[in-house]
Amino acid sequence: MNTNLSLNPNKVVEYLQKPSEEFTKADLINYIKANNIKMVKFMYPADDNRLKSLNFVINSEEYLDSILTYGERVDGSSLFPFIEAGNSDLYVIPRFSTAFHDPFAEIPTLTMLASFFDKEGNPLKESPEYTLRKACEEFRNTTGMEFYAMGELEYYVISEDSGLFHASDQKGYHESAPFAKFNNFRLECMNLIAQAGGQIKYGHNEVGNFTQDGMIYEQNEIEFLPVPAVQAADHLMIAKWIIRTLGSRKGYDVTFAPKITAGKAGSGLHIHFKIMKDGRNLMTENGALSEVAKKAIVGILDYADAITAMGNKVPTSYFRLVPHQEAPTSICWGDRNRSVLVRVPLGWTGKNDMCSQANPLEKGHDSTPPQRQTVELRSGDCSADIYQLLAAMIVAARKGFEIENAIEKAENYYVSVNIHSDENKEKLAQLKSLPDSCMASADALENVREVFEEKDVFSPRLIDGILGKLRKYDDADLRKKVISDHNQMMKVVKKYWHCG
Repeated sequence: MNTNLSLNPNKVVEYLQKPSEEFTKADLINYIKANNIKMVKFMYPADDNRLKSLNFVINSEEYLDSILTYGERVDGSSLFPFIEAGNSDLYVIPRFSTAFHDPFAEIPTLTMLASFFDKEGNPLKESPEYTLRKACEEFRNTTGMEFYAMGELEYYVISEDSGLFHASDQKGYHESAPFAKFNNFRLECMNLIAQAGGQIKYGHNEVGNFTQDGMIYEQNEIEFLPVPAVQAADHLMIAKWIIRTLGSRKGYDVTFAPKITAGKAGSGLHIHFKIMKDGRNLMTENGALSEVAKKAIVGILDYADAITAMGNKVPTSYFRLVPHQEAPTSICWGDRNRSVLVRVPLGWTGKNDMCSQANPLEKGHDSTPPQRQTVELRSGDCSADIYQLLAAMIVAARKGFEIENAIEKAENYYVSVNIHSDENKEKLAQLKSLPDSCMASADALENVREVFEEKDVFSPRLIDGILGKLRKYDDADLRKKVISDHNQMMKVVKKYWHCG
């Protein structure tokens, strides 16, 4: 047995004894035969940022071989608004590396993500997943490095209030039972996500916790491990599907909405990234943040307002991005600073052996800690098209390597104080703000669209589609109109309760 796979929770990996990226068609047919699998399911993201499904009954080995090899036709016009009904057929082709034993199917089913192809058999240029693949390829070609990412998936679970052991309002961070009500639900979700291939770092209760109208609202978070960017997006998409599906089966409402109600913590989708080369994390150098990291940060900050067009796609996204809360509003970066847009969290760069100090019976450990430094973009939420958001971050990071004075510029963007406190008003006034609406995000993207269209990463038709969708909300003044009208704000919040 390969010891690297001995604890892998994915049943297909466990059976085949090979990592998922090495799965072949023959492997999957072998697994299907040996495990009495009766059905195959393809899943793929559409314009609403949710996974769609296509189910197949396995009639024969020949038919199974055919669908795994050639996929199937789908109506692209029903999935993407930029595809016209008169010429709408697309192919969906399964990606074997994403295969997992479906945890919800009553009939044994092997599920996998699929990619879109056009009539010529080429990847669909506007496909979210292919856009991300192109961004990764251009980043690799330009820098010689690889872009890894991981998400912090925040969500609320809502159910009837038992009246027992209420957690303190807005102080639910890392709360335990009995004050936390949905720890076991989160653990079940984490277990199923891991079985589906998701690489999870940890899970915990988040700050948001309150009761209202006989219901309890509890915020949770599942954070992932850094993996190649396409894989990171896949994991997040599958995780959202699993959390919602399991919640539905238990009678819980689950929402990833960026805004819940006035005065309560909203849910974000923070994205951490690190830049790798030859298996080494390049984010630190001699125990400090590296020039590689600073160049990527500067690129992301330079295009941060345009990135919101991919990462904040509904009007309520901008109800969350308001001053004096943990969500960012100003374009800047800092160390361990939760008031900034791009945060550099603790990265195990110290020299001391903490394990031996906490555990006196332990002998000394390697004085060089693991290379775990990441950098976090805090603006996104789950209305995002996750593939587009990561692609936009990667394009912006790549542009950072083209800036001659990037290191000097990084210092100008740097903030070491809480920019929302009264004593730092002058510093805040010097900083550029994020957009305050979908309309403003669309304007920001249109102003620099050539940057994202460069090297054909984002196709012009895709950018047009993003701009058109954002502008249809016509929300330029919406935040101002509802800020003092709770009932009106909640009407908008409920409209986008299950976004993304």
